[in-house]
Amino acid sequence: MADVSECSALTAPWQEKYADKVTTAEKAIACVRHGQRVFIGSGAGEPQALVEALSAREDLSDTEIVHILTLGVATYAEPRFGNRFRHNAYFIGPNVRQAVEQGRADYTPIFLGEIPELFKSRRTVIDVALVQVSTPDAHGYCSYGVSTDIVKSGAESADIVIAEVNSQTPRALGDCFIHVRDIDMLVPSDIPILEAVQGEPDELSRRIGRHIASLVEDGATLQLGIGTIPDAVLRFLGDFKNLGIHTEMFSDGVIPLIEKGVITNSEKTLHRGKIVATFVMGSRKLYDFIDNNPLVEMHPVEYTNDPLIISQNEKMISINAAIEVDLTGQVCADSLGTLFYSGIGGQVDFVRGASRSKGGKPIIALPSTASNDNYSRIVPYLKQGAGVVTSRGDVHYIVTEYGSAYLHGKNIRERAMALIQIAHPKFRPWLLAEAKARNLIYPDQIELPVRTPVYPDELERWVDLRDDSRVFLRPLKLTDESMLRDMFYKLSPESVHYRFFRMIKAMPHEKMQEFLRVDYEADMALVVLTDSKEQADVIGIAHYGNDPHANFADAAFLVRDDWQGKGIGTTLMSTLVEVARGHGIAGFTADVLAGNHGMLRVFHKCGFSVESELEDGAYRLRIPFTKKRKAKRSKRAQPVAD
Repeated sequence: MADVSECSALTAPWQEKYADKVTTAEKAIACVRHGQRVFIGSGAGEPQALVEALSAREDLSDTEIVHILTLGVATYAEPRFGNRFRHNAYFIGPNVRQAVEQGRADYTPIFLGEIPELFKSRRTVIDVALVQVSTPDAHGYCSYGVSTDIVKSGAESADIVIAEVNSQTPRALGDCFIHVRDIDMLVPSDIPILEAVQGEPDELSRRIGRHIASLVEDGATLQLGIGTIPDAVLRFLGDFKNLGIHTEMFSDGVIPLIEKGVITNSEKTLHRGKIVATFVMGSRKLYDFIDNNPLVEMHPVEYTNDPLIISQNEKMISINAAIEVDLTGQVCADSLGTLFYSGIGGQVDFVRGASRSKGGKPIIALPSTASNDNYSRIVPYLKQGAGVVTSRGDVHYIVTEYGSAYLHGKNIRERAMALIQIAHPKFRPWLLAEAKARNLIYPDQIELPVRTPVYPDELERWVDLRDDSRVFLRPLKLTDESMLRDMFYKLSPESVHYRFFRMIKAMPHEKMQEFLRVDYEADMALVVLTDSKEQADVIGIAHYGNDPHANFADAAFLVRDDWQGKGIGTTLMSTLVEVARGHGIAGFTADVLAGNHGMLRVFHKCGFSVESELEDGAYRLRIPFTKKRKAKRSKRAQPVAD
């Protein structure tokens, strides 16, 4: 049984315990001994005064430093310290990258959400934890503030906890507190919190962001990282409704969308009404925003990054970066060949969580090139020594500035063609040749011209039909072959006869390629889909091919039988005319069987005078764009919202 003095100590006000534990950084760090393992708090939550005091210890040797990304200066990783310190990185940041590259520091590849179990199980023993916390509240609880992530488990597993109590650390809410009684030494501080201020997204990032935003739906829950691409995505979400956040981290970019009422978290299926994160990095404005804000809950990373937890958020959208992607869909995100560059982080955690979410979409985003367009980041095979972070089996969406490729459930041939389609145009012929050499695609696959056309994504738009249904119109892609084949086999014999002037019973790859040879200038092909999603069906197609001598383009249309009479043909015609006139084409020609009354109506309603001549049961039409006529207009197509 405890004596009276022991009982009094247990019930003493926390303020008394606090005062007894207050010391200087130098005195606190004096407890670190040779050969011990020291944990340092993460990101913007790095305890700067304690790190400086640790680096100043000249009497230490063989001290292991462990942490994930930190924003401060990692002096302990500098060559001048010799064998006094050796860093072990669970994620390689810029401040320790050179040390890892030169072999003066180590790298441990591991999923971010699994690091806490290393500490808790004592497989990785933390002797001393150096953390940064807020000032205690009335009950003696300090918040981990900007970084809960692995800091909470690091502190709870350490033999000794030294906390830099920084008056500038926000009091974040959630599962992110430590009581004064669980801290061994307290070092008061008022050092400004480290900031990671992002600049304006450049045009390349904006193009990638626009493609990613097109995959988002109202009511979706987002995982966002730091950088120009996540910030660019947020710029295109201004017209969305009731978005939510469940993420590893977020930055300043979410604040305008919260203020605008776009991010409400009201439709989240887990933690409704709350932003859930494990750390933040950004400006002082962001840190002030999370201070005592009940909208934001900070949780340890073993919770936020648990795929089972993530998957409980319906319409979960994860957005992560990559260094390069090969033609089979393998994603490298942590190394440049043999050079370890960053880390696995939470990418796989969120890819797997989002893929298991109802309506979820895991997205990997990257620019199509590196080094001023000298190197393609979509490659035939990964560099020697490169690591696979997200496997072929896990990958779903890959997005570059040239569009998005959906790979999940696709065969290698389909994957290769989809990725070539979103590679930088100047590398597409090379990638196609490499894919043929490896037998990844058809040996007779269409050869790409030296000047590879750029996909005109500005033509993508939603269309309202006469029956109030909505369809998606966009330019034809090289990867649409299987969808076009499916459409062909759903056509009636009459529709096939009207389009091809004869009966065709099969549409093999050799014939299908004729429809895919489009350069978007001299010729153009548009398709109408049941949806903008990857599982959509093609229900209509229009094409023109220009005769450069006459500067007239021959036009043809085809609409699936069960979608005829709803205005699809009229919409395709008006859009095709718009595109042709934009390219300086003087008019259309067309051959239409006399019995094809629906298609004849489409041409005669195009807004221009139609010259026709009947010969052998078919009309030869000529439509100069200079002679206008009044015509009833179809319902107007709506551009895709930015």
